[in-house]
Amino acid sequence: MGGTDAKDILGLPKTPLSLTQEKKSRPQKESHRKPDGISREVYALTGGVAPLMPSIDVTHLKRRPPPDEKVAWQWLPVKSSARNDDLQLYHWVRVVNDVPPSADYSFAKYNKSVDVLKYTDDEYENHLTDPVWTKEETDQLFELCERFDLRFTVIADRFPLSRTVEELKDRYYSVTRALLRATAQSPSELANHPLMKEPYDMTRDRERKRALSMVLSQSRHQEKKDAEILAEAKRITEMRLAARRAAEPDVPANENIGSVSPSSNSQLPATAVAPSTLTMADYTSTLASLRMLHVYLRTYGLEQMVQAASSAVGLRTIKRVEQTLQDLGVNLKPKVPTKTVCDEHLELRKEILTLLNLQKQYKESEGSSHREGTYAAMPDTPKDRVFASEPFSFGGERPIKKEQKRKGPGRQSDTPSPAHKRPRKMKASDL
Repeated sequence: MGGTDAKDILGLPKTPLSLTQEKKSRPQKESHRKPDGISREVYALTGGVAPLMPSIDVTHLKRRPPPDEKVAWQWLPVKSSARNDDLQLYHWVRVVNDVPPSADYSFAKYNKSVDVLKYTDDEYENHLTDPVWTKEETDQLFELCERFDLRFTVIADRFPLSRTVEELKDRYYSVTRALLRATAQSPSELANHPLMKEPYDMTRDRERKRALSMVLSQSRHQEKKDAEILAEAKRITEMRLAARRAAEPDVPANENIGSVSPSSNSQLPATAVAPSTLTMADYTSTLASLRMLHVYLRTYGLEQMVQAASSAVGLRTIKRVEQTLQDLGVNLKPKVPTKTVCDEHLELRKEILTLLNLQKQYKESEGSSHREGTYAAMPDTPKDRVFASEPFSFGGERPIKKEQKRKGPGRQSDTPSPAHKRPRKMKASDL
């Protein structure tokens, strides 16, 4: 069977393709140019893919050593100032003109150690005695602290007695603070010392580790459930806040903050002084949702508390509260959000909100009393007469009737008078 029969069976055209068409149909290979400064062998090992960041500058590869400089790499012993023993280590060292380097080991500068304070027997007897710790145990602790650079996990493993890491930390830092106080010439020297500004708290450290262990031991299902609870709580808070803003009238912006009269407090309703039950319920629900998190940032908790406390007021009132805080020189968010600071910040916001509500109620009561007094002082003047003074009359004023509107055809008056009654003449008593 010839080639023509095979093409006929396969359904191919019988006319052969020209040589130029075969060349055009073949895909052209993309040519990758070799970067400068890299040898062909190294570039072939990378598969044609250039590295993300060059390890050596390209100009350094092209640089030639001076002709009078002979460089060689030799396996030589090195001396390091970081070691105090007689251990001899060897490294490949760059030797120029057969002269080995005499400088210190280049990595010795990274050897940093902690300065552990020393104490004498007299200082221990006068300042460092403790009923739980003996002097021998304290000496062993400080020796291990100096040896292992305050790595208390390793120190607890090497300590001969059964002591926890927190107990070892507490003993070390308490002894160090006592030594600093005993050796300081004035209290001002220790004002900025970190051990004095932030003393170690063993109870807080245990609580931190317990909370961290609870977070790390959570399963993915628990983490997903906590995230869903947080998202749902945030959605509910936003919905309630939007509903309260739409329903609650805003406090006018032109009120004076210090214009509340003490005598008018008895006339104000109780809602202006005490927070509403709905706000307290939101506050309680926010606390419950935060307790379910086990571990959370206090700044996040403060933000949730502020939203719960401001959920029953309008947007303008919230802005007035923030403006009042700025006028008082108080930050909108505390710089050091401890529990005491956050509680005081929330209490201040509630007091400012109560003050604004008192001002609003006081202004409303003053406005209503002013309107009632104005209406009571107006004279009972007939509505259908206007008194006008006549310049040439000696009898005083004369009454002039209002000009009646000209009625069109088919228009009737609102209050028609009987036809048989005549209008009464004015008497002197009417004046």
